Amino acid sequence: MRDNSLKDLLDKARESIAAAQELACNQHPDFSAGRSYYAMFYVAEALLLTKNLSFSSHKAVISFFARDFVKPGTFPPKLHRYLRDAFRLRQLGDYGVPGTIDQEEAEELIKPAKNFLEEDGIYWGRYRI
Repeated sequence: MRDNSLKDLLDKARESIAAAQELACNQHPDFSAGRSYYAMFYVAEALLLTKNLSFSSHKAVISFFARDFVKPGTFPPKLHRYLRDAFRLRQLGDYGVPGTIDQEEAEELIKPAKNFLEEDGIYWGRYRI
């Protein structure tokens, strides 16, 4: 398996948002929440790659995203909060009983996933993707 490039990760983020929307429309909120989280996660991974950083754990990606991009002020703190909250909901949706995430929560989670990708677009020019 080859390593993901920045472009690959951003493409996966866009596909994940589309999948989250489709899953939410088809009344699969637990799975929609997971796709929304992964959209944000792939963007965070791509950003970390710009610093030659790669991690195997989700918690490390979330932590180093905050350390290297939020704390220095490159990105607003709300993006880290979105990522943390989505991680928690993804875990509930994946490992909880069916219906742990309600339809409204799933639909609301798509908005920050889009914001995470789109707001980052303001800054992506710096990273030559």
